Amino acid sequence: MYQSQLNLIQTEIAIKTIKDNFEKFLAGNLNLTRVSAPLFVLNDTGLNDNLNGVERPVSFDIKQTGKTAEVVHSLAKWKRYALHYYGFEVDSGLYTDMNAIRRDEICDEIHSLYVDQWDWERVISEKERNLDFLKEIVGKIYDAIYSTANVIESTYGLENFLPRQITFISSQELEDIYPDLEPKERENQLAKQLGAIFIIGIGNNLKSGKPHDNRAPDYDDWALNGDLIVWYPVLNRSVELSSMGIRVNKEAMLYQLGILGASDRLDLPFHKALMNDELPLTIGGGIGQSRLCMVLLHKAHIGEVQNSIWPDEMVEECKNKNIFLL
Repeated sequence: MYQSQLNLIQTEIAIKTIKDNFEKFLAGNLNLTRVSAPLFVLNDTGLNDNLNGVERPVSFDIKQTGKTAEVVHSLAKWKRYALHYYGFEVDSGLYTDMNAIRRDEICDEIHSLYVDQWDWERVISEKERNLDFLKEIVGKIYDAIYSTANVIESTYGLENFLPRQITFISSQELEDIYPDLEPKERENQLAKQLGAIFIIGIGNNLKSGKPHDNRAPDYDDWALNGDLIVWYPVLNRSVELSSMGIRVNKEAMLYQLGILGASDRLDLPFHKALMNDELPLTIGGGIGQSRLCMVLLHKAHIGEVQNSIWPDEMVEECKNKNIFLL
């Protein structure tokens, strides 16, 4: 029978410990400044992240203006605009608390209708738009995760089971190793073997004719992005903690919009600004707050570290398994 090592009050205190320390490590490693961020944006600005293109945003009409706003799915595009608006210089950037509602999410032990992330973005130079720089930044993010895990181990006695270093692999290399497995099964196999991996190149089709996973065409450069995944022994499965990448330049955005037949987005304000060289070159991503807390606190369900709404049968199943949801 599962038994959490922390009770509900201890868990809430530990969540604050994780968030305080991780933010400090992340901001220090990447030279980031915390800023305020929107919960919703206007639907005609092109600023909302459309994720895989099928998820429905939560939207509402604004009585005073008659316009329609959407609760953000993520802040991938807004952050790039904010870097320009605030005047951040190369090799500096921002991070913020991103809160989203994903109404079409299928809830399970690591997925929720409520998404909370540290969204971050940093201005880069043209010479930094390469895989070596991507790997350098991933290494700094992983170091922040590993350092936070050490704090939790020393404070609460919860073992830091993460390897000291993360391993990089391309999505095509991963498919070549496990050609008969589905992408998530490939992730499970390699993460179990290595402990922590970063899969490079997500969005474009592989040799099989399918992408490793879908990505929106207008923020990450599909050749310079990826997912940070760790093996989680409590659930005996891999868990994605972060999705990130070097952002599209004009050429990459035109190419990717064309592949998905979405070139009509070029009429939106965000896309016009990018095509007119009004936005800086950037790298950025999101890091799951509840996911990280769940993993570092050895929890069996994400509902143990965040307050959300769950199907009745899931609540009952959790009770039977001695899992106490917030």
